[in-house]
Amino acid sequence: MKLHTYFRSSAAYRVRIALNLKGIDYEAVPVHLLRDGGQQKQPAYRHINPSGMVPTLQDERGTLTQSMAILEYLEETHPAVPLLPVDPLGRARVRELAQIVSCDIHPLNNLRVMHYLVDELGVTEDAKKTWLRHWIIEGFASMESHLERHPGTGKFCHGETPTMADCFLVPQVFNALRFEIDIAPYPNIARIYGNCIALPAFEKAAPGQQPDAE
Repeated sequence: MKLHTYFRSSAAYRVRIALNLKGIDYEAVPVHLLRDGGQQKQPAYRHINPSGMVPTLQDERGTLTQSMAILEYLEETHPAVPLLPVDPLGRARVRELAQIVSCDIHPLNNLRVMHYLVDELGVTEDAKKTWLRHWIIEGFASMESHLERHPGTGKFCHGETPTMADCFLVPQVFNALRFEIDIAPYPNIARIYGNCIALPAFEKAAPGQQPDAE
Protein backbone atom coordinates (compact mmCIF):
# COMPACT_ATOMS: atom_id res chain seq x y z
CA MET A 1 0.00 0.00 0.00
CA LYS A 2 1.29 3.47 -0.96
CA LEU A 3 0.18 6.82 0.41
CA HIS A 4 1.10 9.86 -1.63
CA THR A 5 1.36 12.45 1.10
CA TYR A 6 2.68 15.85 2.17
CA PHE A 7 3.75 16.29 5.76
CA ARG A 8 1.61 19.39 6.41
CA SER A 9 -1.44 18.35 4.40
CA SER A 10 -4.45 18.06 6.72
CA ALA A 11 -6.15 15.57 4.43
CA ALA A 12 -3.07 13.34 4.23
CA TYR A 13 -2.62 13.66 8.01
CA ARG A 14 -6.14 12.23 8.50
CA VAL A 15 -5.30 9.18 6.44
CA ARG A 16 -1.97 8.63 8.21
CA ILE A 17 -3.79 8.61 11.55
CA ALA A 18 -6.35 6.09 10.31
CA LEU A 19 -3.67 3.81 8.86
CA ASN A 20 -1.77 3.90 12.14
CA LEU A 21 -4.85 3.28 14.28
CA LYS A 22 -5.67 0.25 12.16
CA GLY A 23 -2.08 -0.97 12.20
CA ILE A 24 -1.76 -0.97 8.42
CA ASP A 25 1.76 -0.80 6.98
CA TYR A 26 2.21 1.58 4.07
CA GLU A 27 4.86 3.26 1.99
CA ALA A 28 4.86 7.06 2.25
CA VAL A 29 5.50 8.72 -1.11
CA PRO A 30 6.16 12.45 -0.50
CA VAL A 31 4.56 14.97 -2.86
CA HIS A 32 5.86 18.46 -2.06
CA LEU A 33 3.05 20.98 -2.54
CA LEU A 34 5.39 23.98 -2.83
CA ARG A 35 8.61 22.69 -4.39
CA ASP A 36 9.07 22.78 -8.19
CA GLY A 37 5.95 24.89 -8.54
CA GLY A 38 3.98 22.22 -6.70
CA GLN A 39 4.81 18.60 -7.44
CA GLN A 40 1.10 17.75 -7.26
CA LYS A 41 0.60 19.74 -10.49
CA GLN A 42 3.17 17.84 -12.52
CA PRO A 43 2.00 15.42 -15.27
CA ALA A 44 3.45 12.33 -13.60
CA TYR A 45 1.40 12.92 -10.46
CA ARG A 46 -1.69 14.10 -12.37
CA HIS A 47 -1.62 10.73 -14.10
CA ILE A 48 -2.08 9.13 -10.69
CA ASN A 49 -4.48 11.73 -9.29
CA PRO A 50 -6.20 13.92 -11.90
CA SER A 51 -7.31 16.32 -9.17
CA GLY A 52 -3.70 17.19 -8.44
CA MET A 53 -4.07 17.00 -4.67
CA VAL A 54 -3.00 14.80 -1.78
CA PRO A 55 -3.60 12.27 -0.39
CA THR A 56 -3.71 9.46 -2.91
CA LEU A 57 -3.91 5.89 -1.65
CA GLN A 58 -2.88 3.00 -3.89
CA ASP A 59 -3.14 -0.70 -3.19
CA GLU A 60 -3.59 -3.86 -5.22
CA ARG A 61 -7.28 -3.09 -5.69
CA GLY A 62 -6.97 0.42 -7.07
CA THR A 63 -6.44 4.13 -6.40
CA LEU A 64 -8.43 6.52 -4.19
CA THR A 65 -7.98 10.27 -3.93
CA GLN A 66 -10.31 11.79 -1.30
CA SER A 67 -9.59 11.45 2.42
CA MET A 68 -13.18 10.63 3.42
CA ALA A 69 -13.48 7.99 0.71
CA ILE A 70 -10.10 6.56 1.74
CA LEU A 71 -11.11 6.30 5.39
CA GLU A 72 -14.41 4.65 4.46
CA TYR A 73 -12.49 2.21 2.25
CA LEU A 74 -10.06 1.38 5.05
CA GLU A 75 -13.00 0.85 7.38
CA GLU A 76 -14.57 -1.64 5.00
CA THR A 77 -11.39 -3.51 4.07
CA HIS A 78 -9.72 -3.50 7.51
CA PRO A 79 -12.62 -3.70 10.01
CA ALA A 80 -10.68 -5.28 12.88
CA VAL A 81 -9.98 -1.86 14.45
CA PRO A 82 -13.19 0.07 13.75
CA LEU A 83 -13.26 3.85 13.33
CA LEU A 84 -17.06 3.95 13.20
CA PRO A 85 -19.48 2.87 15.95
CA VAL A 86 -21.65 -0.20 15.52
CA ASP A 87 -25.00 1.62 15.69
CA PRO A 88 -26.35 3.58 12.69
CA LEU A 89 -27.00 6.78 14.64
CA GLY A 90 -23.53 6.73 16.15
CA ARG A 91 -21.98 6.14 12.74
CA ALA A 92 -23.93 9.06 11.34
CA ARG A 93 -22.82 11.30 14.20
CA VAL A 94 -19.15 10.46 13.66
CA ARG A 95 -19.52 11.25 9.95
CA GLU A 96 -21.32 14.48 10.85
CA LEU A 97 -18.44 15.63 13.06
CA ALA A 98 -15.87 14.65 10.45
CA GLN A 99 -17.76 16.61 7.81
CA ILE A 100 -17.84 19.77 9.92
CA VAL A 101 -14.08 19.73 9.43
CA SER A 102 -13.91 18.41 5.87
CA CYS A 103 -16.79 20.46 4.44
CA ASP A 104 -17.19 23.57 6.61
CA ILE A 105 -13.66 24.41 7.78
CA HIS A 106 -10.89 22.90 5.70
CA PRO A 107 -12.00 23.91 2.17
CA LEU A 108 -11.88 27.59 3.15
CA ASN A 109 -8.30 27.52 4.42
CA ASN A 110 -6.47 24.99 2.27
CA LEU A 111 -3.41 25.81 0.20
CA ARG A 112 -5.24 26.36 -3.09
CA VAL A 113 -7.56 28.94 -1.54
CA MET A 114 -4.67 30.72 0.16
CA HIS A 115 -2.77 30.94 -3.13
CA TYR A 116 -5.82 32.27 -4.96
CA LEU A 117 -6.46 34.94 -2.35
CA VAL A 118 -2.88 36.21 -2.60
CA ASP A 119 -1.92 35.57 -6.22
CA GLU A 120 -5.19 36.32 -8.01
CA LEU A 121 -7.08 38.66 -5.69
CA GLY A 122 -4.10 40.53 -4.29
CA VAL A 123 -5.02 39.94 -0.67
CA THR A 124 -2.32 40.96 1.80
CA GLU A 125 -0.63 38.44 4.07
CA ASP A 126 -2.39 39.94 7.10
CA ALA A 127 -5.77 39.79 5.38
CA LYS A 128 -5.13 36.18 4.36
CA LYS A 129 -4.44 35.23 7.96
CA THR A 130 -7.58 37.08 9.08
CA TRP A 131 -9.61 35.06 6.56
CA LEU A 132 -8.06 31.79 7.67
CA ARG A 133 -8.55 32.45 11.36
CA HIS A 134 -12.14 33.59 10.87
CA TRP A 135 -13.28 30.36 9.24
CA ILE A 136 -11.40 28.09 11.65
CA ILE A 137 -12.82 29.95 14.66
CA GLU A 138 -16.35 29.85 13.25
CA GLY A 139 -16.01 26.14 12.51
CA PHE A 140 -14.56 25.36 15.93
CA ALA A 141 -17.45 27.19 17.61
CA SER A 142 -19.87 24.92 15.76
CA MET A 143 -17.84 21.79 16.51
CA GLU A 144 -17.56 22.68 20.19
CA SER A 145 -21.33 23.14 20.43
CA HIS A 146 -21.93 19.73 18.87
CA LEU A 147 -19.47 18.08 21.25
CA GLU A 148 -20.78 19.88 24.33
CA ARG A 149 -24.45 19.09 23.90
CA HIS A 150 -24.26 15.44 22.86
CA PRO A 151 -24.15 12.62 25.44
CA GLY A 152 -22.10 10.50 23.04
CA THR A 153 -19.06 12.72 23.49
CA GLY A 154 -16.52 10.97 25.69
CA LYS A 155 -12.78 10.84 26.00
CA PHE A 156 -12.80 11.27 22.23
CA CYS A 157 -15.25 12.86 19.81
CA HIS A 158 -17.58 9.89 20.17
CA GLY A 159 -17.11 7.49 23.03
CA GLU A 160 -13.97 6.18 24.64
CA THR A 161 -11.95 5.14 21.60
CA PRO A 162 -10.80 7.17 18.59
CA THR A 163 -13.10 7.34 15.59
CA MET A 164 -13.04 8.84 12.13
CA ALA A 165 -14.10 12.15 13.69
CA ASP A 166 -10.86 12.34 15.69
CA CYS A 167 -8.86 11.60 12.54
CA PHE A 168 -10.36 14.76 11.05
CA LEU A 169 -10.29 16.96 14.14
CA VAL A 170 -6.64 16.56 15.12
CA PRO A 171 -5.11 17.87 11.85
CA GLN A 172 -7.44 20.86 11.94
CA VAL A 173 -6.37 21.69 15.50
CA PHE A 174 -2.75 21.35 14.39
CA ASN A 175 -3.45 23.96 11.70
CA ALA A 176 -5.17 26.24 14.17
CA LEU A 177 -2.22 26.13 16.56
CA ARG A 178 0.17 26.71 13.68
CA PHE A 179 -1.66 29.94 12.91
CA GLU A 180 -1.71 30.95 16.58
CA ILE A 181 -5.41 30.40 17.22
CA ASP A 182 -6.19 29.98 20.90
CA ILE A 183 -8.17 26.77 21.41
CA ALA A 184 -8.86 27.45 25.10
CA PRO A 185 -12.38 28.76 24.27
CA TYR A 186 -13.16 25.27 22.97
CA PRO A 187 -12.59 23.04 26.01
CA ASN A 188 -13.96 19.84 24.49
CA ILE A 189 -11.88 20.25 21.35
CA ALA A 190 -8.79 21.01 23.43
CA ARG A 191 -9.39 18.04 25.74
CA ILE A 192 -10.01 15.58 22.90
CA TYR A 193 -6.99 16.87 21.00
CA GLY A 194 -4.81 16.29 24.07
CA ASN A 195 -6.16 12.76 24.51
CA CYS A 196 -5.52 11.97 20.86
CA ILE A 197 -1.98 13.24 20.50
CA ALA A 198 -0.96 11.23 23.56
CA LEU A 199 -1.59 8.05 21.56
CA PRO A 200 1.26 6.55 19.48
CA ALA A 201 -0.89 6.31 16.33
CA PHE A 202 -1.49 10.06 16.35
CA GLU A 203 2.07 10.89 17.36
CA LYS A 204 3.48 8.78 14.52
CA ALA A 205 1.18 10.54 12.02
CA ALA A 206 2.16 14.06 13.12
CA PRO A 207 3.70 16.36 10.48
CA GLY A 208 7.01 16.62 12.31
CA GLN A 209 7.42 12.83 12.26
CA GLN A 210 7.13 12.46 8.48
CA PRO A 211 10.10 11.69 6.20
CA ASP A 212 9.50 14.89 4.20
CA ALA A 213 9.14 17.15 7.27
CA GLU A 214 11.01 20.44 7.07
